[in-house]
Amino acid sequence: MTRYLILVIVIALFGWYLSFSATRLDRLHHRVETSWANLDGLLQRRAAVAIEIARSEISDPASSMLLTFAAHQARDANLRNRSQAETGLSGALAILLENAEGVTTSNEQELINELRDLTEKIKMAISMHVESVNRTHMVRNKWVFKTFRLAGHAPEPIVYEFEGDVL
Repeated sequence: MTRYLILVIVIALFGWYLSFSATRLDRLHHRVETSWANLDGLLQRRAAVAIEIARSEISDPASSMLLTFAAHQARDANLRNRSQAETGLSGALAILLENAEGVTTSNEQELINELRDLTEKIKMAISMHVESVNRTHMVRNKWVFKTFRLAGHAPEPIVYEFEGDVL
């Protein structure tokens, strides 16, 4: 009788552990999704600021066209083409910022400052996203998560190539 009771208690504790572990993994997946949503919002804002800069007097007409094209590509790219589009926008913005030393009007300086602030926020958001993805990978690779398929049908989180290319 006591053997059965001990067996039931062990099975119940193991079931609780599996439930706890699945909940933990679900929270990590939610954290990855939240960090990506935050990063995506900042990248969309960066593209909008780039379009505003392209319409200002900061850049010459050729740079303005290049920047406008790169910003629209970054805003409209699907996930498959996102890395290339964001890398292109980062390159166009880097060229623009090198030539933006002689900005005189307060509106133009405000745009440049906003872009620099956004770049710092994006760098922080990228580090948070990469850390979330790495932690989720670490947990998903444990034997208990693989054996009992605690990840369910959740897709494997990924880090995008452009995350290393932001200004």
